[in-house]
Amino acid sequence: MFRALAVAAAFMLSAAPALAQVPDYPAGFTERDIQTNGTTLHVRVGGHGPAVVLLHGYGETGDMWAPLAAALMADHTVIAPDLRGMGLSAHPAGGYDKMNQGKDISGVLTALGVHDYAMVTHDIGNMVGFALATQQPEHVTRFVLIDAPVPGVGPWEEILKNPLLWHFRFGGPDMERLVAGRERIYLDRFWNEFSADPSHFTEASREHYAALYALPGAMHSGFAQFGAFDQDAIDNRAWLATGARLEMPILALGGEKSFGPMMATVMRAAGAKVTEGVVPASGHWIMEENPTATVAMVMAFLDARS
Repeated sequence: MFRALAVAAAFMLSAAPALAQVPDYPAGFTERDIQTNGTTLHVRVGGHGPAVVLLHGYGETGDMWAPLAAALMADHTVIAPDLRGMGLSAHPAGGYDKMNQGKDISGVLTALGVHDYAMVTHDIGNMVGFALATQQPEHVTRFVLIDAPVPGVGPWEEILKNPLLWHFRFGGPDMERLVAGRERIYLDRFWNEFSADPSHFTEASREHYAALYALPGAMHSGFAQFGAFDQDAIDNRAWLATGARLEMPILALGGEKSFGPMMATVMRAAGAKVTEGVVPASGHWIMEENPTATVAMVMAFLDARS
């Protein structure tokens, strides 16, 4: 139902072709809107067993996790929200610092009656998941972070010097005017430049996500996610300055043609038990480029006993 509403809204906004389909979540998953922390998040829930929270990043939505959700649902309760201002979640004017978004996810888990949980996160989802892990370390059983830095943690200042990351400072009213009606052009830049092979980010996925990012307020919210990075770095450095460490087992996965082993370097600055992993034949878009290897590596880590 919610995906159909997104299709209708996208049609009203432009003359773009019909919204193509990314892989669907398996039968048995439900979708609902949950009020939390002054906003509303769109959440997919399915499966049975220990909870696993899946947090997406920019350029995608919670839809990206369908292949992993299908693998997990037999033995895990899977919770996959759209982050604040993204996908089919509400688009509030503010609140995009990651500590606040950690509270968004905490509220979702409270509404669902979830106490302890593992997390699998990608891109901006890493940053929200990291914030939540610092807020509720006793409740996070395992943590997988995939292919994106965490503001203020490890080699953050060196990472910022990469010219490919110019979009971190791209935002504001004029930037919104530049991309209005050209969302697909802007997003193609991400899907092309951060892929090992751009053809692996399919046309169906491009149409699907471009339509969602063309919804009212979506690009403003996306720019706000990046605009909060300075505050995120301040918040994370303040936490690190206390001498705290994340004690849960952590798997730091980088795409072979993207962050690679750098992901583990980032997380060793904050985590006590970090395992390094590299997704082969993949750039940044791990679930588009090599879902088979990604799912296998995540499943093995979540199911490990030590």
